[in-house]
Amino acid sequence: MRIAIDSGGTFTDCVSFDQGLLKVFKIFSTPTHPEEAILKAVLHANSSGMQASVRHGTTVGTNALLERKGARVAFVTTAGFEDTISIGRQARHALYDWFLDPLPCLVSPTLRFGVPERTTAEGDILRTPTAEELEQLRDAITKSGAEAVALSLLFSFANPHNEQLVAEALAPLHLPLSVSHRILPEFREYERASTIVVNAYLAPRVSTYLNNLDHSLYAALAGPQLHVMQSSGGIISAQTASDEPVRTVLSGPAGGVIGAMRVAALSGISKVIAFDMGGTSTDVSLIDLTQNGMPITSESIVAGMPVAIPMLDIHTVGAGGGSLAYFDEGGILHVGPESAGSVPGPICYGHGEQPTVTDANLLLGRLDPKNFLGGSMRLDLERTRQFTKPVAAALGSIENFAQGTLQLAEAAMEKAIRVISVERGYDPREFMLLAFGGAGPLHACSLARSLSIPRVLIPPMPGALSALGILLADSVRDLSKTVMLPWIGEIPESSFLELEAQGRASVANEEQNFQITRSLDLRYVGQGYEVNVPADSTAGAHFHQVHLQRYGYADESQPVEIVNLRVRFTAVAEPCDLPHQELHPGNGAQAQIHKMTTWFDSHPIPTLVYARHLLHAGDRFTGPAIVTEYSTTTVVQPSDSVFVDEQGNLIIQVAAQ
Repeated sequence: MRIAIDSGGTFTDCVSFDQGLLKVFKIFSTPTHPEEAILKAVLHANSSGMQASVRHGTTVGTNALLERKGARVAFVTTAGFEDTISIGRQARHALYDWFLDPLPCLVSPTLRFGVPERTTAEGDILRTPTAEELEQLRDAITKSGAEAVALSLLFSFANPHNEQLVAEALAPLHLPLSVSHRILPEFREYERASTIVVNAYLAPRVSTYLNNLDHSLYAALAGPQLHVMQSSGGIISAQTASDEPVRTVLSGPAGGVIGAMRVAALSGISKVIAFDMGGTSTDVSLIDLTQNGMPITSESIVAGMPVAIPMLDIHTVGAGGGSLAYFDEGGILHVGPESAGSVPGPICYGHGEQPTVTDANLLLGRLDPKNFLGGSMRLDLERTRQFTKPVAAALGSIENFAQGTLQLAEAAMEKAIRVISVERGYDPREFMLLAFGGAGPLHACSLARSLSIPRVLIPPMPGALSALGILLADSVRDLSKTVMLPWIGEIPESSFLELEAQGRASVANEEQNFQITRSLDLRYVGQGYEVNVPADSTAGAHFHQVHLQRYGYADESQPVEIVNLRVRFTAVAEPCDLPHQELHPGNGAQAQIHKMTTWFDSHPIPTLVYARHLLHAGDRFTGPAIVTEYSTTTVVQPSDSVFVDEQGNLIIQVAAQ
């Protein structure tokens, strides 16, 4: 039996696959103790207590970074460079905002330690720390009260000898030790140091959490195997995630991208924009199956900290179903980034008292109060109106307030989609908007119309697509190394073989057949940043093509250099067949359950409500319409047309404005 768990801020989603049957359900998350909801979900999915493989998308690392509740980290680097972790690149994210205060550094000045060593950029050892100096360093860290150590010497990527000596000297401290040449042997001292500090910052908390979860699962079931989703879109063992938690900071959203990519491939669609709106945030990414599919980047910023390990290129904004709507002191309406979460939750759930995006959708008739979570939970419309009325008075009516709330939330999401499409050289009109998450289908048609995206796809089980992606994800291990070699049209075979040997050693204990994929980071000589392309004889031409698309120019006469080598070890996941139906033309009349009054463009309109599980492949109907199902609700705007395809996807043709 295989079980996948996606732990979100409001709901914990579970997908199980056993003997060809795929089951989905949601429970409320337990933010202070996330393992409680996970254990409850696993026991619900596996009530017989049979042996199971559990895959988990976790937000523990992400939340620790956002809330600044990680470990007390000692940062160890080459003497004279102790403050690089604080100085950074001196880049201002909001150039003209005089009141923007930078986030505090994860490492306080008293916890930064220098090692008297020197290695050249070419890897020559000029000075090695003495045993006495290493002993002094160890004593200083002991007295500092550090809970974890981040070790990142200046040129350890070129020659790790000195860093190995320091690591050996610090091992007797028995503290979680993050070492740069093991995790990220790449140049750029600040980004590498930041990544290692983040890893050390998260290590004690994530390790404790995963160990406790593993022990709880082991006690409850017949020795389950726990694996964790990593930010690059692949599965790793719980032990690897404990040692390198920096690889899990976008664990949950990564599952959504994998799920969206699999759904698009099964439907024969090559270009989609994945739009995942949950209770707390919205994650968007661009998937182009004609160009290697998964959007990978090594230049991510998470909670204000550069993280240079490979991650799916996901842009996140603080707009979700639980985002709070409020007026500031100047009387301006705001939505998010603060969220009601699962505790107390939106007003309509029965405990919250501040209006949220979910409450706004209910007030506008876009949620069926009797059919939320498949009828297992009723939404309290009267309570929502009671608590919203005093807040909405400034805008004249509850409906005006609710519409303003949705407009602001959708503006934030529209901006996020533009970041990953228009700002990257892609035209959103060439893509389909694939909407999922508990709240994504509520807003998909409206967003598509604003962005001139012609079609929307709502997959089956959209509220649990991230969990499904975790279930379907391959096991992946990424390795990289900076080499700085001229590109002369030939692959540096010996360097790749050395990197692959390290990779084989790292996966030696895993009983899986791994395939190896090579790629190169290339740039024009003198440039500051590089482009990743597959490592083959056409890499040079491919680089010019990608550079032209991304930056608007390319110069084939300029010399090109290889900056980094990358290898990816992939073990393909066991297949899971998704439901498939034969097409039979219909109008969906059998799925109509009742009518509601729904507000569109400031006008109340009688709207048919459809039960999605009663729709058949081949059904067609026109909006306005509300499609309810267990994990989400889809809002079809007036004049938009819906078609149910063989996979059970809702394909919505967005009417031109």
